[in-house]
Amino acid sequence: MIKKILVSQPKPTSEKSPYFDIAREYGVELVFRPFIRVEGLTAKEFRQQKISLLGYTAVVFTSRHAIDNFFTLAKEMRVTIPETMKYFCVTETIALYIQKYVQYRKRKVFFGATGKIADLVPQMVKHKNERYLVPMSDIHNNSVQEMLDAKKLDYQICVMYRTVSDDFTKEEVEQFDYDMLIFFSPAGINALTKNFPSFEQGDIRIAAFGPATAKEVTDKGLRLDLSAPSPEFPSMTGALRDYLERQR
Repeated sequence: MIKKILVSQPKPTSEKSPYFDIAREYGVELVFRPFIRVEGLTAKEFRQQKISLLGYTAVVFTSRHAIDNFFTLAKEMRVTIPETMKYFCVTETIALYIQKYVQYRKRKVFFGATGKIADLVPQMVKHKNERYLVPMSDIHNNSVQEMLDAKKLDYQICVMYRTVSDDFTKEEVEQFDYDMLIFFSPAGINALTKNFPSFEQGDIRIAAFGPATAKEVTDKGLRLDLSAPSPEFPSMTGALRDYLERQR
């Protein structure tokens, strides 16, 4: 019987989150506790990549973390980003977040509709004369590079932030009594094994979002009980609701 679920993400800020509906409908306790956190590189660390921010005419943002760390590094290095800089974002939400740092102007901010960089590339191709800078985490695959190479775009991928384990306190380790753990990245699985080196799954269910996360679960010798997305359930909350319904 599943009564207590750990969701390895920050607690939703909106009370309208489907997670809260699930908690009420199925009588489960949801605890939101990230296993990982993001920290930005220092200016000294970034300079080791020998990249000049002013050597590019456009920036590609795949997350809010990328935006925060781009402008934080620029400030730390005393670089004034020109008003002519263009910004390409994977979603409108991320595009609007730029307002935190610069005045939002539609003529220089572009965004995709699905959250996938593949859907943003066609807009980048329309501006093929730009020199693109693509800030990324230290953990990333080559998919973005392959897409941009295929379109012969002028770009440079750089690392501006890293994903690290958000270590559990001694008290948290002692109170680790969950019936189900939900993960959203391979780094989260690695953090689990780091914080709990003698972890034994037993009856604890493990859910994973995304194929890379699911693969990391099985690569670590753990049992994968629930995975998303799927054609039927594109979200983790949808897959979780169905799983709990079948457990009744």
